[in-house]
This record gives sequence, structure tokens and C-alpha cells, in this order.
Amino acid sequence: MSLDVELLNKVMWKITNALALIGSRSGDERNAMTASWITQLSMEPVLIGVAVDNEAITHRLIADGGSFTVNLWDASDTRVFVKFSKPAVDDGSTLNGRAVRAATTGAPVFDEALAWMDCAVRHRLDLGTHTLFVGEVVDAAINDDEARAASMNDTRMKYGGVKRH
Repeated sequence: MSLDVELLNKVMWKITNALALIGSRSGDERNAMTASWITQLSMEPVLIGVAVDNEAITHRLIADGGSFTVNLWDASDTRVFVKFSKPAVDDGSTLNGRAVRAATTGAPVFDEALAWMDCAVRHRLDLGTHTLFVGEVVDAAINDDEARAASMNDTRMKYGGVKRH
């Protein structure tokens, strides 16, 4: 049985996913990327899973650096996600012009994030085109408890389904 690729993409895009910036660092190299494959995996310890494309700079930085941050963003400010769909420009104090600081693990946290989690990698699972990095939350904060976190539904972005060539 062969699935219709267009139909499968439309079905996959119906899955409601959070949209966040994933911060990464290895040595002096930092990056952040837009991601939507993010989920909580455990309560004790609190584990967060993020699937990252194997070809992404962020993949290499998480694998080498052993940590990542999940920066949730206000749903009313989704333009940021387009800027981080490509490798970030790091000027030392910002990534793509957005102020960052080092989290407990050293991975970048965005000052503008409405909430963030700092995660130390505990497991990694290779899954074809992507790797699932499982991180234990070692630090977290909320900067705006009233704002709603962005999801894919707040943008016209589409990610998932069948790989487009």
C-alpha cells in the first residue's frame, strides 16, 4: 500500500506542535534554530525530547556540547521563527540580533523568551532523518506568565510529514 504524499503531509500538519527556539552551544560556537518537534517525555526526572535534523548545525552543537535550551515565544511575535530557520548570526551578545545569555549548561537562553528550559542531554536516539535528543531539565524560568506560547498554528510554516526534495 502506498500513501499519497500530499495527503500524509496534510495529516501530519494537523498535529498541534509547540514552536520554540532551540539554543545550542559547543565551545565558543552557538546557534539557535526554530523547532516544532518538542515534547515532555518524563516527570521524574523531568525529560524533554527535541527532534533535530541530522544535517542541522544545532544537531552537531547539541551532540558535541551535551545540552540545549527550549525557548518558548509569545504567540503574538512569530516573525522570530523565520529568522531562525537558517543558521544564526552570533555577535557575542546576540543571536540574529536577539539578546541571549548563557544558561546553567552554557547553552544560550533568549532574554525575550516568555519561558525557557535548560536541558542536559541524557539520551540520544537516531531516527532516520532526525535525532531525538532527550534532555533533563536542569533550570527553567518564566518571564511572562500571561502570554500564550506560540505553536505552528500561529504561522504559515509547515514542517513534518514526508521529506520534500
